[in-house]
Order: sequence, then C-alpha cells, then structure tokens
Amino acid sequence: MHYFYLALAILGEVIGTSFLKATEDFTKLWPSLIVLLGYGAAFYFLTLSLKVIPVGIAYATWSGIGIVLVTVISIFLYKQVPDWAAIVGMALIIAGVGVIQLFSKTVHP
Repeated sequence: MHYFYLALAILGEVIGTSFLKATEDFTKLWPSLIVLLGYGAAFYFLTLSLKVIPVGIAYATWSGIGIVLVTVISIFLYKQVPDWAAIVGMALIIAGVGVIQLFSKTVHP
C-alpha cells in the first residue's frame, strides 16, 4: 500500500509541476489552484509512504520518475522536446531508480 501512496505522490507532483508554466507567475487562478492541489496531494501522500519506505529511497523514486513524466508531458503540452543528451541523462536516472528498487537492501527494511 505504501508504494501506492508513493505513486499518488508522484502523480500529484507531476500534475502540479506540469501546470506551473500555465500559472503565468501565479496570475492565472485555475492553473495556480491545480499547482497548489497537486503539490498538497504530493506531500500528503509522500508522508504516508514514508511510514514504511525510507526517505532517501522514496525521494529518489519520486524525483526520478517525476522528472521523466514531466518531460514527457512537456513534450505534448509545451512542445519542449529534449535533445539526445537529456534523453540519455533521463535513461540513466531511470536505470538508477531501477537499481535501487531491484538491488538495494534499504528498499525493504
């Protein structure tokens, strides 16, 4: 259940971050509310996941997956296509999260 909470935290953060540009410096009401709700949900569900998942592992997973998802969303929403170096870097981040999840003994204490 704690990884489900972590997934919800990632989803909230991705939604919040994806709408940051649309707030236009927090001058647009609805995008600003979505950002606040997204981050609020992200931190709430992250705290629930931290009851079992170590903070470093949770944060590495949250930020790594979040980076990739926000990048994919920004391709479609804002036409911000990453170059090959950014894609390689993100692949390394995903590989790092995979190594942590598969091989680290701190993932499941």
